[in-house]
Amino acid sequence: MRSECPISCSLEVFGDKWSLLIIRDLIFYQKSTYGDFLKSDEKIATNILASRLLALEENGIIEKREHPDSKAKVLYRLTNKGIDLLPIIFEIHLWAEKYFPIPEDLQEMVNDAKKNKEVALNTMMEGLRKQLEEEVV
Repeated sequence: MRSECPISCSLEVFGDKWSLLIIRDLIFYQKSTYGDFLKSDEKIATNILASRLLALEENGIIEKREHPDSKAKVLYRLTNKGIDLLPIIFEIHLWAEKYFPIPEDLQEMVNDAKKNKEVALNTMMEGLRKQLEEEVV
């Protein structure tokens, strides 16, 4: 760590754009394989994707699991530590909504969540945690 500053320490774990986009894809788009992440609109390079997945795994934000249909593939899932990033990701959405055009489907989700942000975040986090628990069994 460069310093003891909480923001600096946090940014070292998830603060580059590719890591945040991987987390976004896991939360909102149910992407879970290396190939899924490569298909994102942002067109991440394969070497960058591999590097960011490894870094997120080493920092306990995601974990790898066996793919039920293919021994050649793995599934990536958010850990509880990763799920705890949802409120931060949501606040980024709110900030972006003020300054950038937002896709219609995303705008609907943000509008619904803004009606009662705490309930929406808790519901989304509970859903992600339930999914994590179900897959462990």
